[in-house]
Amino acid sequence: MARPAARIGLLQAVLALGALGVLARAAQLQLVQGARWRAEAERSRTMRLVLPARRGWIYDRHGVPLAVTQEYFEVGVAPNELVAPVRDGLVLARALGMPLAQVARDLRTRRWVPYPGPYNGVEVRPLRPLRGVYLTGHFSRHYPAGPLARGVIGSLLPDGSNGASGLELTLDSLLRGAPGATVELKDNRGRTYQSPSRIRREPVPGRDVYLTLDAELQEIAERALDDAMSEYLAAGGDIVVLDPRSGELLALASRKTNGDRSVTDRSSFFTDPFEPGSTAKLFTAGALLGLGRVNATESVNAEDGVWLMPTERGGTRSIHDVHKVSGRLTLADAIKVSSNIAMGKFSERLTAAEQFEALRDFGFGSPTGVEFPSEARGVLRMPDQWDMYSKPSIAMGYEFTVTPIQLAAAYGAIANDGVLLTPALVRELRDRTGDVVYRHRPEPVRRSVTPAVAHQLVRFLTAAAGRGGTGEAAQLANWVLAGKTGTAVRHDGGVYQSGHYNASFAAIFPVSDPQLIVVVKIDDPQSAKVYGGQTAAPLTRTLLEAALAARRSAIDRRRLARPTQPTPAANPGADMDEPPPGRVTLTLPLAPPAAAPAERRAIPNVSGGSLRRAASALHRRGFHVAVHGSGRVLRTTPAAGDSLRLGAIVTVWAE
Repeated sequence: MARPAARIGLLQAVLALGALGVLARAAQLQLVQGARWRAEAERSRTMRLVLPARRGWIYDRHGVPLAVTQEYFEVGVAPNELVAPVRDGLVLARALGMPLAQVARDLRTRRWVPYPGPYNGVEVRPLRPLRGVYLTGHFSRHYPAGPLARGVIGSLLPDGSNGASGLELTLDSLLRGAPGATVELKDNRGRTYQSPSRIRREPVPGRDVYLTLDAELQEIAERALDDAMSEYLAAGGDIVVLDPRSGELLALASRKTNGDRSVTDRSSFFTDPFEPGSTAKLFTAGALLGLGRVNATESVNAEDGVWLMPTERGGTRSIHDVHKVSGRLTLADAIKVSSNIAMGKFSERLTAAEQFEALRDFGFGSPTGVEFPSEARGVLRMPDQWDMYSKPSIAMGYEFTVTPIQLAAAYGAIANDGVLLTPALVRELRDRTGDVVYRHRPEPVRRSVTPAVAHQLVRFLTAAAGRGGTGEAAQLANWVLAGKTGTAVRHDGGVYQSGHYNASFAAIFPVSDPQLIVVVKIDDPQSAKVYGGQTAAPLTRTLLEAALAARRSAIDRRRLARPTQPTPAANPGADMDEPPPGRVTLTLPLAPPAAAPAERRAIPNVSGGSLRRAASALHRRGFHVAVHGSGRVLRTTPAAGDSLRLGAIVTVWAE
């Protein structure tokens, strides 16, 4: 009896120990590890999803879309969940544009049928009510204007999540919005379904950005720059068009020729400083006038185009003028004929600190603050770092560097009664309801010169772009333009490259009521024409003629005063004392001759080409353009070879 009792006791002990082990394990799972296993169960039963936000759109100032985000869908079908497979298969085939036989075969033979697409919202709308059909949405960024202003707009990272360059990068926090979140439940077979009590946070779309750029003027600038690079065999170039009253940038074009002669779009107007050459003579002139160091009667010897400037050590430095002049030159004359010699002599009336402060007051040596990444500040050395040659060199536009944006802003200050404004690229921000949450207002930086000095500088520029001036090739037939040419030897690798130049022209249009500042730079032209007056100045005229002929551009034609009577000639320094007899005095009418009868021009043959090239060709001829259709050009009305008055509308018919 004892032996069975012992066995029973042992069995009971084992069972008791087993029960204690189960209880201990249960206590461990429930009390010690309960939170861990509850979280694990929650993870296996639920799926947290991020709901991407629609990235904000980018428009030009008139609402032309430049960067848009559209939602696309992938379609997945679980055939065993379909309520009516035959009917649902027919809906799927129609919505997705697929053969019904193929869809029916997929639904019969597969447990999960993916249709990656992508499909747009209109295409998948009939599929939304169908049970067993799952839509996975994602956003895609598109640039409907193609390459237009792409150097400014920039691009996204390869995964499309954030901005990588240009305004897409600078404005990324505004454009990308805030993603949402949702929680979906999964059953034991892995199928997902929505729970009535799920957590959900709706995504907040990004802000829509309206730029200051004018798409039509931008296209005109890019096309003009392309044509100029081809004509002058240039290595690159930049065009900046700015509104001097608001600081808004209206067009920004940039090109660079690669080693294989291909051309790339860049943003060097923000990032690549250059020595401005004679376009900078005006700023030393502003310092001389503002400090009262020169008046209209004072002049210097032009030295017949060659001056051996004495140095502190008893030697000489040779300074040459391309436009050689005999006799004496006033400050106005020096600007008109772009005399290095006269500007070098006049600069000796300033201290290094005074000349430095004048350039600094025009914004050189500091970033403009425009909304763009990696903007260069240029180089403007402190006066204690200047040597004996620096003052005349800087007066001629050497020994300091500027970006095209800085140069445009400085000329804008002259046109804006001497007040320097911060250039702007963003005109408006709007939220998802279309309400304006930000609108650009002019942002004054400082007063560069007094209004009287600014007006005097405009007179100098008017003479420089007029008859006998270096910028005469920029002048238009019916409006007065003020501007200054520049031709600077290129500086590369620490040395100046003989025979290689940066040709430039900076213009104010029109003089009577400035609406545009145009800065044109041509890098290293290799044709027979290399000077700013031969390349950048006529390019400016071409651009302005096309802008005036365009149906819609940033030019307010109501503010353009077209003179009908000739204006008597006026001395550029008419508000100063007249120079004594015997001195060289250069004058220019401040208004053009009387307007001629409406000019008629022949309509070019643009058939067979693209709409972009056709519109550009017609704009250059001075016509407005109306477009019907898209694709290749079929014909024009009136037909090619007919003539129309300048500014008339030519209708382009395309496929």
